Amino acid sequence: MRFKNNKKEDTTNFWVSYADLMAGLLFVFILLIGAIVTKSIILKNNLLSTENRAQKTKTILQLKNDEIQELKALLFKKNTQLSSFSNKIVVLQSIINDANASLLEKEKSLEDYKGKVLVLSNELNEKKNAVALKDEELLKLLNTLGEKETRYDRLVAQMQKTKEKIKNLTGIRIKVISELKRILGKKIEIDSRNGSLRFSSSILFDVGKSILKKGAKKELKKVFTQYISALMDNADIKGHIDKIIIEGHTDSDGAFLYNLELSQKRAYEVMNYLLSLDIVKTDHIKSLMIASGRSYLDPILDKNGKEDKEASRRIEIKFSLKNQSAMKEIERILDEK
Repeated sequence: MRFKNNKKEDTTNFWVSYADLMAGLLFVFILLIGAIVTKSIILKNNLLSTENRAQKTKTILQLKNDEIQELKALLFKKNTQLSSFSNKIVVLQSIINDANASLLEKEKSLEDYKGKVLVLSNELNEKKNAVALKDEELLKLLNTLGEKETRYDRLVAQMQKTKEKIKNLTGIRIKVISELKRILGKKIEIDSRNGSLRFSSSILFDVGKSILKKGAKKELKKVFTQYISALMDNADIKGHIDKIIIEGHTDSDGAFLYNLELSQKRAYEVMNYLLSLDIVKTDHIKSLMIASGRSYLDPILDKNGKEDKEASRRIEIKFSLKNQSAMKEIERILDEK
């Protein structure tokens, strides 16, 4: 009985062990299936992820391919330009070669010029030295010129003063005439050009005669006395008087010599009468008085430029100044400048 029970227990243990084994195998199988399923899912996910990346990569590659095509087109364009540039470079290289050849010639010419420049530089230095000497001489000359200009300025100033003195001297005639007109202007008519008195011949003489009319002597004495007094009573004027001139004038009727003789006789007749006056003795003017006949050499013209015969027949009493001819020449020179 005990043996039966042991056998039964052994059988039970076997099936229990077998069941455990099968259960273990099943568990292992389940684990294996799970692992396969899990791995399959993982692989599927990886595959999807890979496909996505592949799709992205394909897209990127497509973009890259487009870029590559663009780059190829650009490269072709650049190659074309490069080819054109290469041709230009060839031309430029040729030009550069020509320029280099020309430059070599220029360099040779430059060397020649350098030699000439050296010679010219030496000559220039010599010229500079010569100019330096000339500058020194010029400076001396300028200094000398400055001194001369100073002396010249002084001389010009002195000359200007002398010129003013000469003008004052040569202006004495104007001063005398002005003084005569101031003193006698209201009583006696004075010629504004030469300061002379004028008497009509018809008042002093009969026609063709040289003897003074009795009625004319009184007026002649009065006017002559006033005239001489105006000249001799002024010390500034008296010292310049050289001559008292009595001039006879005729018109152009008749021969020149006839009129010359008549004019001289009339001038002498007037002077002889004037010499008898007291004022001639008082003012000591006898030695100053002269008479002159002018015939019809100095006619008086009317406003139309024709001879006024009545006015031309006259006696003039006037004065001359000492050194009068020299004064006129000085006045002429001063007026020119």
